[in-house]
Amino acid sequence: MSEQISVEVCYALPERQELVKVKLPSNASVQQALEASGLLGKFPEISLEQGKFGVYGKLVRLDTSLHDQDRVEIYRALIADPKEVRRKRAEEGKVMKKGGGDL
Repeated sequence: MSEQISVEVCYALPERQELVKVKLPSNASVQQALEASGLLGKFPEISLEQGKFGVYGKLVRLDTSLHDQDRVEIYRALIADPKEVRRKRAEEGKVMKKGGGDL
């Protein structure tokens, strides 16, 4: 019997987070973890071809090998581009504050 690893696959939505633990062969890939998690069937908006995936916050390819206790993350597209939001605020003359103190 081959050695197995334990991996978490997570997908965060605005209202909740799905976290699934899966057992995989020791040479498993990110794609195998995604398929084993069942999240691809539960959330049809997740696309292996167009999606972005990571392990502990670092973008990885689907064929990346996993290690025991890794966390595979499924990333969603940003609703608004942060650079565009800052540019629009600057055009409108709005001041961005850092922190909550008085100016």
